[in-house]
Amino acid sequence: MADDTDPADEPDTAAAVGHDLEAERTTAPMSEFTAREAGIGFVIVLIGVAIAFGVPLIAVAP
Repeated sequence: MADDTDPADEPDTAAAVGHDLEAERTTAPMSEFTAREAGIGFVIVLIGVAIAFGVPLIAVAP
């Protein structure tokens, strides 16, 4: 027989994933970062854009 329990009814204990319930909650976008890390991310974006648009343009060029 199928399990009829609703996961929303279970308590959010964080014990299953090992999180500390007393610690302040943070998420990645809220984490601090340095100007160097932002610069590295910008360079990676430029490389990705160059690959995404540059390679097809080169392939189509006569």
